[in-house]
Formats: sequence, structure tokens, C-alpha cells
Amino acid sequence: MRIIVMSDSHGNYSALEKVILRNTDADWIFHLGDGESELDRFIVNHPVIAPKIIHVAGNCDYQSFSSDDFVLPVPGHKIFATHGHRYGVNFSLEAIKDKAREHGCDIILFGHTHVRLSKTEDGFYILNPGSSSAPRDNRPPSFGHIDISPQGVVTNVADV
Repeated sequence: MRIIVMSDSHGNYSALEKVILRNTDADWIFHLGDGESELDRFIVNHPVIAPKIIHVAGNCDYQSFSSDDFVLPVPGHKIFATHGHRYGVNFSLEAIKDKAREHGCDIILFGHTHVRLSKTEDGFYILNPGSSSAPRDNRPPSFGHIDISPQGVVTNVADV
């Protein structure tokens, strides 16, 4: 199973479209917030891909009806996805790990910081795809992917 993860496109439709159209073979596509308007536009323009897109609201997705958090069971694992601003991810990952534990999740996806991160810690696979349009880590715009197989979980971040 392959899952594409992106976040913080902040109005950059072309960056969002580039990432998704480059990865249409993915089983799921997560957008972790701060890009709801361009994601809505993408869904209207590409309705065939829409059923595999999951979105959570970011702190800049004003008047959003989307959920703040999303839990997705996948074979052998459970994913906790959120934008991250409600869990203080700029300072610590402890609150987001506690919330993932509460839901029985072992994979954590979050955005908000615009800084890419892929690591394992305290029994969690943790992925922040950075920003697909406005990175804050002096690196190119990025997105993430997760591969889940019977052999395990691999998380990675790639340049847009």
C-alpha cells in the first residue's frame, strides 16, 4: 500500500496538482491542511481521484467543515493524521504522540511546521511532509510517502 502525504500548499494550486498527478497510483492521498481551497478546486477538476483523498483542516483553512483529526486503519497499522497546530508540534511531539496512543495509532502524520521530518520514535512512524509550496527549512518544496507491506513501514520525504 502506498500513501501520499502533503501539507501546507497555501493557495498554490499548481504545486498541489503536480504532487497528486505524479502519484495517481497511490492508494490514499492525505492533505494535512492549509490548502483546502486549492484541494477543493482539484477535486472538482479531477473527480476520478477524489475518492482516495483525505483532508484535515489546518489553521489557515478558515471556515472549514473538515475534521481536525482523522484516523485511518490500514493493514496491520492505524494512522493518525492532523495538521498539528492543536498539538504544539513546533515545540514538541509529545502531545501528538499521546493523541495517537489514545486512538491506538502507530503512524503519525502532521504538517504545520513547513519543515520535513521522517523518523521512528517511541514505537511510532512519524512523518511531516514539509510544505508543497512554502518550505521553511531551506530545502525545496516537498511531499511525503508511506509504503506499507508485510515487511514493514517505510516513510520518506521527496522534493516536489
